Amino acid sequence: MTILSILAIIFGLGEGLFNIPQARKIFKRKSAKDLSIFTYSFQIVSVIVWLFYGFEIGDLPIIASNIFATFTLAIVIFGWFLYGREKK
Repeated sequence: MTILSILAIIFGLGEGLFNIPQARKIFKRKSAKDLSIFTYSFQIVSVIVWLFYGFEIGDLPIIASNIFATFTLAIVIFGWFLYGREKK
C-alpha cells in the first residue's frame, strides 16, 4: 500500500467523520431547520458516484471511505426528514 493510498483512506474516512457532529446536533436538538438539504443531497449523490467508480476500478480506499461517507450522510438526511421540515 502506498503513502497516497493511506492518505486517501485517512482523508476519505474524515469525510464521513465530519458528518457525525452534524447528525449528533440534529438528533440532540430534534431540529434540522437550519440545514441545507440541497447541500447534503448533492454530497450524497457525489459520494455514491465515487463509490461506484471505486467498485469499477476495484480501489479499496475509495470504496471504504465512500461507503462510510454515504452512511453518515444518510443519517444527516434522515434527521432532516424527521426534524427539518415545518410541521403543520
